[in-house]
Formats: sequence, C-alpha cells, structure tokens
Amino acid sequence: MNKIVVLSVLIVLCLTLSIVNIVLGFKDTDTDIYDGEEISVSASAGISSWGLKRNSGGIPPVADPGAPALLAKYGSLYIGDTDDKKIYITFDEGYENGYTAQILDVLKQNNVKAIFFITGDYLESASDLVRRMAEEGHEVGNHTYKHPSLPKCSQDKIEEELLSLDRSFKQKFNKNMRFLRPPKGEYNEYSLSVTKNLSYINLFWSFAYDDWDANKQRGTEYARKIVMDNLHNGAVLLLHAVSKDNANALDSIIKGAKEAGYTFGTPDELAEFSKKG
Repeated sequence: MNKIVVLSVLIVLCLTLSIVNIVLGFKDTDTDIYDGEEISVSASAGISSWGLKRNSGGIPPVADPGAPALLAKYGSLYIGDTDDKKIYITFDEGYENGYTAQILDVLKQNNVKAIFFITGDYLESASDLVRRMAEEGHEVGNHTYKHPSLPKCSQDKIEEELLSLDRSFKQKFNKNMRFLRPPKGEYNEYSLSVTKNLSYINLFWSFAYDDWDANKQRGTEYARKIVMDNLHNGAVLLLHAVSKDNANALDSIIKGAKEAGYTFGTPDELAEFSKKG
C-alpha cells in the first residue's frame, strides 16, 4: 500500500513539473539564444572580461586570478617574457579616424614593428592602409569580422567571424592572420579552445587605458606619461589608433622607452614565446 502511495506522489510531481515547463516555456535542452542562433549554455557561461591591476616602478601588472594559467593552457598571451626588457606595441583598428598613416610613418622612422588588429569593415574601407601595414613588415591580426563577443557565439559563428576575415585578407595580401584579439577582451575556456583549434594565438594585453573615445582626448603629454609610467618587461601595449593623443605621442613614447633601456620586440618573437606555454 505504501509503495502505491509513494508511486502516486512521484507521478503527480512529474506531471506538475511538466506543466510548469510548458507554461514557462522552458526548453528540454540547455540552450541560449544569441544573434538568432542557439548555443549551449556551456559556451556562454562564465564569460570573463580581461582585467589587470597595474603596478608602478616597472613591475608587471597582476592579472585576474587563474587567468594566466588558462591563457597558457591554450597558447594565449597577455605579456611577453618578463625576464627580457622588451616591449610589444599593438593597435586596435575598429574604424579609421585619420591617424593610422601618421602612426605608420612614426613606426617606420623608428624601425619598430607593431601588430594591427583589424575588423572586416576596416579591411574593406581602409585597404590601402592595411596594405601599408603588411608591406612595411607589421603584423595584421584578426579582430573578427563584425566584432561580436566570442564566448556568446556558437562554434560555427566563431569560425565564420574569423575565417571570413582571414580569407579576405589572404585574397588581398597572400598572408594568413596568426594573432587574434577577442572583441571587448571577452573570453572563456570555450572561446580560447575553439580559436586555438583554428590556429590563432589569442593576444590580450598588459597595458591599456581609456583612449578609445575620439571625443575625450586629454592631450599628447597625458598619453605619453600614462604609457611611460606603466612600462615593464614583456609589456604588450594596447593602443587605439583612433586616438589623436596616441598618434602624436607615439614618437616620444618609442624614444623614451629606448632611453629607459627597453627594446621593441617583434610579432615573430611573441609567436615563438606563445609556444612555451
């Protein structure tokens, strides 16, 4: 008799849960919707935004707990060799604001090679500048075609975002892209794994500042000082090329860093360093 009662209670509970799921519109599978696609919750869960705590006196910044080990697991980088007094300059190029030619001129005059991360729109609208980057020995990196948050994308969407840009770049310049800068600095283990399997090196940064708003520039001296105050061994500098301050300060930053005993590393050196884990 007791078994019959227990069984009846279990049946009622199951029926109740089923009705609740129908009423609330719950799905049988763990999926979310992003940009018209279904993706697994495991793909979008635990999204991290790249973060650092700055130090002074040439001491490298401190990354979020666990982040360096996770990046190393997938051959990703945010800093170079901290035993080596080298600096790496990178620029994010979402759109052209009239300063990239000046930046390229300064880099050429100082014999410094940089990595420029471009979007699909930038490649289409500023192909002459991208050609200069490639022909003058700089690295052109992948910033995705349309700048979505990669951890929120399905695997197919990530592949589309990266490979469509890579193919367009290859068609124009007969080169493939090696480095990837995740839009907004957003990542998780899923996005790092998918992009590594596509042979990309995720490159974050060990220094950045709020330079991306072209309408809130604070002057050449401000840009020079904030960069110089945060130099450290292995530094990967993220600068936005839309910034007038960055363009005007770049020459003095390079010369000042050299006077302080730093040299400027190359993209090839970063690529080799990423293999060390």
